[in-house]
Amino acid sequence: MALTDAIKQDIQQAYRDLLSGKDIRARYGQRLMIAEIARYMGAITDNDGQRTSPPSVCVVEAGTGTGKTLAYLVAAIPVAKALGKTLVISTATVALQDQIVLKDLPDLKKHTNLQFSWTLAKGRGRYLCLSRLESRLQEEGHGDSDTMPLFLLDDLQTDEAGSKAFFEQMLASYGSREWDGDRDHWPEQIPDDVWRQVTTDHRQCTNRHCSYFDSCAFFDARKGLDEAEVVVANHDLVLADLALGGGAILPEPENALYVFDEAHHLPDKALNHFAASVGLNSARQWLKQLSQALSTMQPYLAPGVQATKTLDRISIASRDLDLMLARVYEQMDENTAWEFSDERRPAQWRYAHGELPEVLSNLAAEARIATATVCRHLGSLVDELQGAFDERKESEIDRDTAEAWFPVIGAFHSRAEDQLRLWVAWSERDVGSKQDGGETGPSPEPAKGESENERRSPAPARWAVKQRWEHAEDITLYSSPVLADNLLYSRLWSRAYGAVLTSATLTALGRFDRLKTRAGLPEHSRFLNVPSSFRYADMATVEIPAMSVMPTDDKFTDTLTERLPDLWAGEKATLVLFTARRQMQQVRDALDPEYPGLIITQDDKAKGEVLREHCARVDEGKPSVLFGVASFAEGIDLPGKYLHHVVITRLPFSVPDDPIEASLAEWVTQRGGNPFMEITVPDASVKLVQAVGRLLRTEQDTGRVTILDRRIITRRYGQLLLDALPPFRRVID
Repeated sequence: MALTDAIKQDIQQAYRDLLSGKDIRARYGQRLMIAEIARYMGAITDNDGQRTSPPSVCVVEAGTGTGKTLAYLVAAIPVAKALGKTLVISTATVALQDQIVLKDLPDLKKHTNLQFSWTLAKGRGRYLCLSRLESRLQEEGHGDSDTMPLFLLDDLQTDEAGSKAFFEQMLASYGSREWDGDRDHWPEQIPDDVWRQVTTDHRQCTNRHCSYFDSCAFFDARKGLDEAEVVVANHDLVLADLALGGGAILPEPENALYVFDEAHHLPDKALNHFAASVGLNSARQWLKQLSQALSTMQPYLAPGVQATKTLDRISIASRDLDLMLARVYEQMDENTAWEFSDERRPAQWRYAHGELPEVLSNLAAEARIATATVCRHLGSLVDELQGAFDERKESEIDRDTAEAWFPVIGAFHSRAEDQLRLWVAWSERDVGSKQDGGETGPSPEPAKGESENERRSPAPARWAVKQRWEHAEDITLYSSPVLADNLLYSRLWSRAYGAVLTSATLTALGRFDRLKTRAGLPEHSRFLNVPSSFRYADMATVEIPAMSVMPTDDKFTDTLTERLPDLWAGEKATLVLFTARRQMQQVRDALDPEYPGLIITQDDKAKGEVLREHCARVDEGKPSVLFGVASFAEGIDLPGKYLHHVVITRLPFSVPDDPIEASLAEWVTQRGGNPFMEITVPDASVKLVQAVGRLLRTEQDTGRVTILDRRIITRRYGQLLLDALPPFRRVID
């Protein structure tokens, strides 16, 4: 579809109206971004609504202050409407998702003539399940409730103080429509262990057969999904939909134009989504819970019916699996060179090149068969229970029994499927083959002497962790893809009608190569780095003071303790970033007695509370110093007076014992590359740019960044890291 004059006019007029309505001035970077996205989408060719041009994506790096969200909305909505495609906007954080739904889209509708409808899409686990809530309240009042099986899985403390009152308040708020059942819209943060008691997943939900279906928060939220022209989702939901084949939750990729905001998170999210793990002893404990549930369920079923026979099959298969897990545990415990540097810290063992010893590989194949058998029989029982909801057919199970037990068996089935994923991954012999079995996207250049056709993705990372507690121990097995390139290419980029990726940090060392490799971006993709509107040299300095020791020195923690008070002296708002939580705590413990009430660390309270306390101190005219690690180096917004000085204690190199990073490094080495320069330094560059990005949030902000790691000027790679930072005025001692 060519970008017609009419569509261009719609975009230009919408942008003018938006600027006028919000009384803001045009930004050069924003205009560039709008034009690039519109040109990319307009260049996609199609026939009868199907894309005929090669797969491609549009990648736009645009820093703070560009106005990214409004830029892609203004550009993409008119084009998506003209194409008859759904615009799917995906974010990495709930905060941005809510901002788009509650602020940016309403602003666009209010100030322009663009006509469009939108809806918010979140996973089922973000919503209240009224059936679970009712059962939870019944359990509070009646320990012998018929719905007790629902909570066999939860290990709940039902005598938790105030829990009944809390759940009653939840029910009242939902009933009066003061609350929409969305976890993120509850006034306070709901702890995970509490929320798990009142939500559900697709395996436990009876959908239209539930007596609460007509007042279900999740299905209420989803009603507008099919009709909406703009769907605001998140990366996890998009990946979950793709794992189900695409089009199960969200529109089919072929009928969608995607915008991935905060796109630098997408490759890691994909790795997490397709990873698998099994704790051997915890799986055996789970089998005991399954046995207990089956014994409790048996009296509800008539002797000789199909469901009773299935129960017996599950029991036999569970015993076989339990014996199998015991054999795997014994083999791994006795034949792995576990090294505990500290009894309180787990020991880790990574299998080089993803290759398992033959004995272990054979055991994994047997465990796969045993787990698949349990999984199959649980699936049969789920189907038999579900059959009881169909009023057109006779069922051997009464509906009340089915309603009470369907969520329980569904949850067991889901857990069995999760375990099966690990055993499938561990029993795969050809570990160097192309992942995902699909068409592949571009990977790094072939190694010397290796043709394009011979190029393979790295083998999956496989590792195990042994943990010891006071009265127990466990060995957990893990598998993960090392790169998400083929996963994303085969499931998303090759199928999507079009996609835009945007973020403030998509380049590493000034290049898009790292993202191309990790996200498997198609060959015909377009890339744009939008210039910032910030006058960096006038607004801030980056300072590298003289230091007597390097971060690799044992005395570095003591040196930090000595130097930091001088650095925050005279400042109202300082953020000190560490790469290790332990070091952060040691420095805080050493300085806190001398500076009471000054330092607050990100571990002291929930993130939002920490930031609110910091801002409150600044508002009162008091100095405040924030200590944080990785999650405070990205995604916190402290404009103006709330942050004037960012101190980076050491360069953010990855932890060397990360098994996925180690496997990637191993693969690069095997191909004749230099993992430090190809992986470690670019990764550190991205993290460093994100950390420095905390300082300037608006065009009026000023301040300074201090880097206490002298390697940035004494090592060859340091110049690359320094040059990738915004062009602040440099002060080097």
